[in-house]
Amino acid sequence: MQHPTLRHSNHEMFASLRRWTGQEPLKAPLPVKATLAVMDEAEVEIGLSAAWYGPQGPLISNDEVAEFVAQSGGRLRGVAGADLTRPVRAVRELRRAVEDLGFVALRIVPWLWQLPLTDRLYYPLYAACVDLGIPFCTQVGHTGPLRPSETGRPIPYIDQVALDFPELTIVCGHIGYPWTTEMIAVADKHDNVYIDTSAYTARRYPRELVDHLRGRGRGKVLFGTNYPMITPAQALEHLGELDLDDAATELFLSGNARRIFSL
Repeated sequence: MQHPTLRHSNHEMFASLRRWTGQEPLKAPLPVKATLAVMDEAEVEIGLSAAWYGPQGPLISNDEVAEFVAQSGGRLRGVAGADLTRPVRAVRELRRAVEDLGFVALRIVPWLWQLPLTDRLYYPLYAACVDLGIPFCTQVGHTGPLRPSETGRPIPYIDQVALDFPELTIVCGHIGYPWTTEMIAVADKHDNVYIDTSAYTARRYPRELVDHLRGRGRGKVLFGTNYPMITPAQALEHLGELDLDDAATELFLSGNARRIFSL
């Protein structure tokens, strides 16, 4: 999820998402209490609030996320962003975010940079994530914004990074559609590769993902929203239609995230 800034929420790249969801641009900064109220509506205890860094600069900076976290009474945890074009500075900033600000992960959205995850600019950050003991979060599948989707393919990119960094925990957001079967295969292959369902409501999960979640993938799939695009209540509305047993439901909604992000 993101607690949005005006720079983030109103950026032109999200015009297609606003068209799909019927959302209007923000007219004033969103208070943290509004995000907490949306979490309360769906009985969400903890949200992972991500920074948002791209070539245009930070639309949500690490320091802004730290301020949101400080106002949340422990309900939000920070997920760092990084400037790929400055790899040494990016590693130092990631260390600051984890060691000084208490962030629990790094997230980079590859289509923002139009660089696949196998590009050399990512590799110092992967090594830093392993050294710091935090997951690397990213996006797989097609893009909602009108940007190229190639960087979201699980094979060859996620597969190759997992081979190069077997100690790196990788959380792949947005399911991977239309390459969902490919994403499941990569998660099956690598112990430390996971899938999260952000940007999808339960009713829209592909059939193959639901089958995976019911069976061998119950320890591999994490609930997500991509808020403010989708609220937690909207994302969970049709959860009962998935026919998950109690153990799979607990792992999906809570257990996997607590383990992977050390919450």
